[in-house]
Amino acid sequence: MKKYHFIAIGGIGMSGLAKYLLENGHSVSGSDIEDSKYLEALRNLGANISVGHDEKNLPNDVDAVIVSTAIKDSNPELIKARKLGLKTYHRSDLLKEIADSTQANGKCFIGFAGTHGKTTTSGMTSYVLEKANLAPSFVVGGIVPELHTNAQFKNGNYFTAELDESDGTLVKYKPDILVINNLEEDHLDFYKNGMDDIKNVFNKAISQSKKVIINADDKGCELLSGEFITFGLTKGDYTAQNINISQSGTTFDLYKNEEKITEIKIELTGTHNIYNTLAVAVALIEANVNINDINTHFSTFTGMGRRFQHVCDLKNNIKVYDDYAHHPTEIKAVLDSASTKFGKENIVAVFQPHRYTRLKGLWNEFQTSFSDAERIIVTDVYEASETPIEGITGKNFANEINAEHFSGSIEQVAKNLLPTLEENNVVIGLGAGTITTLGKYLAKFEE
Repeated sequence: MKKYHFIAIGGIGMSGLAKYLLENGHSVSGSDIEDSKYLEALRNLGANISVGHDEKNLPNDVDAVIVSTAIKDSNPELIKARKLGLKTYHRSDLLKEIADSTQANGKCFIGFAGTHGKTTTSGMTSYVLEKANLAPSFVVGGIVPELHTNAQFKNGNYFTAELDESDGTLVKYKPDILVINNLEEDHLDFYKNGMDDIKNVFNKAISQSKKVIINADDKGCELLSGEFITFGLTKGDYTAQNINISQSGTTFDLYKNEEKITEIKIELTGTHNIYNTLAVAVALIEANVNINDINTHFSTFTGMGRRFQHVCDLKNNIKVYDDYAHHPTEIKAVLDSASTKFGKENIVAVFQPHRYTRLKGLWNEFQTSFSDAERIIVTDVYEASETPIEGITGKNFANEINAEHFSGSIEQVAKNLLPTLEENNVVIGLGAGTITTLGKYLAKFEE
């Protein structure tokens, strides 16, 4: 048994790693700036967690202190750890240690990477494996439906993980199967040379992986180098054919070359979810999972937490959804799916830009992302510890696309928004920041 201490343990990624360690018999302590349901879940598993950051929170005898990229050198627990000479891991180092250990024990490590869809694909894989009684282990970036968790340790033959590329740490892993769903410019605060830097990181990760599966239809994936297993709608080793999308879901036939393997049904809509499902099905087939053991479970997967997640219903048949989409392509995909299901005339998109650098770097791309919404509201930028950039504001962006600008906290946004909503509106909060609380506040002010 090892002892780990997490600084900022409450994030979706950090809490998943902590839960995995606890279920694997290790000791975990940690701290975060405020309490949450994630902290309570970890306490119930035996973790010793403090609210607030203080050097007293850090035991002197831990084997490793775990931090994320967001932890600053001024953090008192990190300062103490360095004074004591304790081993300090970035969270990616811990995930690498876990992955290496699972592979050493004979498990197949399936890693999902790419600009969009990592959480959905890694979560869907974990879900169908668990529902098929294959006892997977996993660490993913969202709450898996029905399983109500973002991580678990079990003794099956598969380990699934979401592999983050935002800070270049993708190159630390050596998965048995690496899946790349798509590739676009993002995280331009780290990738200063844009696509060239992104491509270099992914090519290195590809060179370290035993099998690599990519989307043959994606222009970004076409820039990558290596030997690939491919999937797509129009070309690839595996294809989705005879696609039927309706308000109730999607069906398609899965082919390998010219041979039909099976028909797959999913509750989700939108072309992006066909690609997500293809990516999962191909990965599991290539991992020697019998498609007949898992096929029925695709149809019961309802989507990951914060991925077009229904939050609440208001009066006058007004529905409120929450989505983590914070990149132009993600937003476009969500609104396309929503307009197919509910009709464009009902869609009210409430967009909280996430990071000044992202809004600046993708300013033009964001402008074309909202065509499937009848009404567009832009909030102030969620800064995510960044300093403001002159001219890059929610108000200026709203003016650029002829949208409404609602300033202030999300609580204030909700208070101002509620009286303006109309019967049958479908409100979708979009962003990776505090916009996730929009539904909570709308429900509160309706009472």
